[in-house]
Amino acid sequence: MSDSARIEFDGQTFEAEVLTGTEDERALDIRKLRASTGLITYDPGYVNTGSVRSAVTFIDGEQGILRYRGYPIEQLAEHSDFIETSYLLIHGELPTTEQLETFRQQIIHHTLLREDMRPLFDAFPRDAHPMAIMSAATSALSTFYQDHYDPRDPDDIQVSIYRLMAKLPTVAAFAYKKSIGQPYVYPQNSMRFTENFLHMMFAVPAEPYQVDPEVAEALTLLLILHADHEQNCSTSTVRLVGSSQVNIYAAIAAGISALWGPLHGGANQDVVETLLEIRDSDSDTASFVARAKDKNDPFRLPGFGHRVYKNYDPRAKIIKEAADRVISKLVGDDPLFAIARELEDVALSDDYFVERKLYPNVDFYSGLIYRAMGLPLDMFPVLFVLGRLPGWIAQWREMIDDPETRIGRPRQIYDGAGERDYVAIGDRG
Repeated sequence: MSDSARIEFDGQTFEAEVLTGTEDERALDIRKLRASTGLITYDPGYVNTGSVRSAVTFIDGEQGILRYRGYPIEQLAEHSDFIETSYLLIHGELPTTEQLETFRQQIIHHTLLREDMRPLFDAFPRDAHPMAIMSAATSALSTFYQDHYDPRDPDDIQVSIYRLMAKLPTVAAFAYKKSIGQPYVYPQNSMRFTENFLHMMFAVPAEPYQVDPEVAEALTLLLILHADHEQNCSTSTVRLVGSSQVNIYAAIAAGISALWGPLHGGANQDVVETLLEIRDSDSDTASFVARAKDKNDPFRLPGFGHRVYKNYDPRAKIIKEAADRVISKLVGDDPLFAIARELEDVALSDDYFVERKLYPNVDFYSGLIYRAMGLPLDMFPVLFVLGRLPGWIAQWREMIDDPETRIGRPRQIYDGAGERDYVAIGDRG
């Protein structure tokens, strides 16, 4: 097997070393391509471009494999909790009992927001999207901890990790309470991570609130399944912004903004809206499937297919089982869930979907679970943020520690106007 590849152009020869990863992934090292040949690569969306070497997450889209730090997602979903999975992603290994307890207690210690942050939430209009509030408040956190955000100081990094893991659920809950006109509910440090978040979301001062353990278990599962997914749009954004050595709060805020997009974190919202459209239509499910297959019809079925997975998304299998339990308990017979299962049956048996490998993805059932919990559509990507947070932190930290990291600066192919002379405004036609 060759350990290099040769590129010949205009009399020049470039030998590109072939790099091989742990799982036999191979890549051409083209760092010196432009210096040797004057050429750059053209790769819209970076779909064939590896910008980093990472030890955080492995995905095999053809086989439907997802592993965090080598551990299969199926095992983590069954045996781990979100804080332990977060520790694994951020620190690289599963914690000992003592390490996990210290990590958990440090997060608990930092759950409160500074009281002088409250006016920030009050200043937003009531209909402000929670993702806008999340991004702004996360960036604003850096102004309250300016003495502890140096990305080159290990102690600053560690305390910033605790603060982000602890405070973003509080930020998310405050954003939700602001949107519905209810009083903010402060964290209860006697509760576990997920229970505490649900309490801040749904409790009110006027009456007691009991967290449903099955709902907490389902939310924990969703957070684990969303915790990292390699170099996706928001993760790449965190790395790109972080490569300038800005503080971690600003880098995470940028990731939140990237995740807000409907092609990324907003996909599960699109799924629920489409299911509602099907439910309220005079047409049956088959007619919507036919529309999705019609190349002349712009309609598409969200929640099917994935940029990476060309097999059944392993997370979707796990979520479907959780959806069955939670929706049955909280909603009973949910017509949207029935439509979703009918659509999945079509996708797994219809030649059009099978040939194009359009299997249900992680977004297909997650939105239905959030809806059953009583969350409005615009909170769906916020839950995605809380799940993805430890992955962003792990990727940012890896980027900071990597001696090969350079400030992100993609090249381009310029195809604008050639050189031309300035024309005075009175002489322009």
